[in-house]
Amino acid sequence: MAKVVGLITSNYSVHNPSPFVEGIRPVAAVPFLGRYRMIDFTLSNMVNAGLRTVGLIMPDNYRPIIDHVGAGKDWSLDRKNGGLFALPGSSFGTSRVGGRFLIRDFEANSDFLSRSKSDYVIVSGCNFAYTTDLTKIVDAHVESGADITVVTYRAMEDSEDINSVVKDDEGKFAGIKQGSGFGDAAFMDLFVIGTKKFQELLGWYKDVDHLDLFDALAQDLSMVTVNLYDYEGYVAPIFSKEEYFKRSMELLDPTVSSQLFDADLPVMTKAHDTTPAKYEPGARVSNSLVSSGTKIYGTVKNSIIGRACVIEPGATVTNAILVRSVKVLAGAHIENAIIDRNNDIAAGTELRGTSDSVLVLPKGND
Repeated sequence: MAKVVGLITSNYSVHNPSPFVEGIRPVAAVPFLGRYRMIDFTLSNMVNAGLRTVGLIMPDNYRPIIDHVGAGKDWSLDRKNGGLFALPGSSFGTSRVGGRFLIRDFEANSDFLSRSKSDYVIVSGCNFAYTTDLTKIVDAHVESGADITVVTYRAMEDSEDINSVVKDDEGKFAGIKQGSGFGDAAFMDLFVIGTKKFQELLGWYKDVDHLDLFDALAQDLSMVTVNLYDYEGYVAPIFSKEEYFKRSMELLDPTVSSQLFDADLPVMTKAHDTTPAKYEPGARVSNSLVSSGTKIYGTVKNSIIGRACVIEPGATVTNAILVRSVKVLAGAHIENAIIDRNNDIAAGTELRGTSDSVLVLPKGND
């Protein structure tokens, strides 16, 4: 494989931020399936492809990301040569939402590209959970001879946050549009580009650096060649609390989760030295993911329980996500809800959402 580096953007907003998704943390740092953060999937895909230099463009509220990734040790990126680089990012471009790949962010970090001495760059956002061998995408890009390879997948539902690819009458790339509908070629916020071509484009657009790269390219498509790569594996887009809840619940099904987790493509995350989960006498747990450090005395069904939670006797948790350090006291009942970290649910309390309107309890005090 040619020398390839990674560049991840994490400094963008979604249309409908909730108290959970983006409200208090960037999407890159959103906990997923009790153990992971969303950025784990993007980082792991890059490392599994052999990348040893990755730049991470940070948002203003970068602390949760730094707290999780550190120097990249858990991804073998704490290295003397290469490694994980935290890079400065701006807040937004012409609007607060939509732009994942602001030209000003790439231009401000052009030294990262120059010093990498790379042949190609894999550029990605971090709103999509998926696992794939990125070397296949890079190989397809090189073989195509195109300037840019844009990765798409078939959208399974309507979304105003997931952008989609516009094609001309010959099925070739004709731009990116905001939003997607069922069956559209949805943009995975993932593309491959030659480093020299990338630097050339930054030179073209230095006077309009407030634009998203693909918005700027819309007027100059005759001057670049864009290849499309259709990804056919499982993709979990996370842009809202509804998508977060739906994707999390469907991954309780082993037939679905096996599509995301491949033994040959491990998803790496920050190591936590905590004790295994403990199931006390009388505990009843079914179809659930339970993380380390948790103690269960009560009943848990169809739920995801994060680290260091406590479910007391007589308490029930059904179709719910407890992020971390949540204590559900005796007799309390939680259903169709997302309970963020550091919350104590008082004895006898009932917290109920519906499958169409998930209840979200924001983060408690640390």
